[in-house]
Amino acid sequence: MSRMRVLIMGAAGRDFHNFNTFFRTRERYEVVAFTATQIPNIEGRLYPPELAGDLYPNGIPIYPEEELVSLIQKYQIGQVVFAYSDVSHEYVMHKASQVLMAGADFRLMGTRHTMLHSNKPVVAVCAVRTGSGKSQTTRHVCDTLQKMGHRVVAVRHPMPYGDLVAQKVQRFADYADLDRHHCTIEEREEYEPHLDRGVVVYAGVDYEAILRQAEKEADIIVWDGGNNDLPFYKPDLHITVTDPHRAGHELTYYPGESNLRAADVVVINKVDTADLANIAQVRENVRQVNPKATIVEAASPIFVEDPEAICGKRVLVVEDGPTLTHGEMAYGAGVVAARRFGAAEIIDPRPYAVGSIVETYKKYPTTGDVLPAMGYSQQQMRELEETINATPCDLVIIATPIDLGRLLHIHRPHQRVRYELQVIGQPTLEGILRARFGR
Repeated sequence: MSRMRVLIMGAAGRDFHNFNTFFRTRERYEVVAFTATQIPNIEGRLYPPELAGDLYPNGIPIYPEEELVSLIQKYQIGQVVFAYSDVSHEYVMHKASQVLMAGADFRLMGTRHTMLHSNKPVVAVCAVRTGSGKSQTTRHVCDTLQKMGHRVVAVRHPMPYGDLVAQKVQRFADYADLDRHHCTIEEREEYEPHLDRGVVVYAGVDYEAILRQAEKEADIIVWDGGNNDLPFYKPDLHITVTDPHRAGHELTYYPGESNLRAADVVVINKVDTADLANIAQVRENVRQVNPKATIVEAASPIFVEDPEAICGKRVLVVEDGPTLTHGEMAYGAGVVAARRFGAAEIIDPRPYAVGSIVETYKKYPTTGDVLPAMGYSQQQMRELEETINATPCDLVIIATPIDLGRLLHIHRPHQRVRYELQVIGQPTLEGILRARFGR
């Protein structure tokens, strides 16, 4: 009996996980290739034989997604697995149409075959879109569980953009570990806030191996989801964050709607800055598809060290990269801070962009007159630095979860914007967590 030839469409995350948990040891399938998109410079690599297993002694090549149709035809692919996230339902079906007309079946994999089971309680924090406020919600959950006396370990959704074998299982306990693993800006943005709280973070490629190691030092595992993907671990409590600034997206993006339907708790974030009609729309949409979910309302107030330093200044705003790119937002917390504290002008950095930053603006045209903090490689970090320093401004407002001033040589005065989750009214996340995991 011939093996089913499979191609997995991905972005160096869910694609590898689906392969590891389902395809790696199943002889009836032959995964011929991965395709890669969303993240710069991740194609042209090899999923290495050390990770691919005995059925794949030569590893599995990774091609640009632009070659999808030709790869289906060249290798007589029978099944294409779509395995990346934070895209519209319409986008998914456009890809499905390409695949079907090229002669292959199109597959979305469900939780039964891709969720791993832990011997420790798991709290999953996910979102319906990138930029909804998942990170500050995760921090709030970790803080609460620590206050309850639990040893908390965070396992972060994958971002393996380097040496995949070296990144099989990564453990981060302090900043030295970030340097040792050559972490990108995107990785540091997710890991550093946990480390600042004394929370150990795991990430990597093989999430079965990661889970078994994390279980050894945790009372509770917090799945720190990314890119609105589904959890890799079966949660005992599933929290999904929504964003009323993009009301309606909770029902029109993949797999954000799945997270909404799976949630035990839905956080409606940013209620302090969103229109009341949009908040009501999100609440109604939650009730329609998941009436059993508990709804928690929250804000994400911003903090700056010196608000008066912003007043009257011409500012360059550097925003969280994925919020602007995958999340399709035109602005973030940095613009909110600039407007709130009286900046005279927000300088458009696009005329001063260089290298891959120029390409980022072309690929994500919805990005406004702000600079996405792209840093998927050392070269891109240098181009980000050059773009910042070339932009004529009085002050740089940095609205990323980390201090870019520690990583880049910024020639102008700069100030960070911080934001944390603030639950409004009842019920609260703390009350829910105490009821579920209290000692």
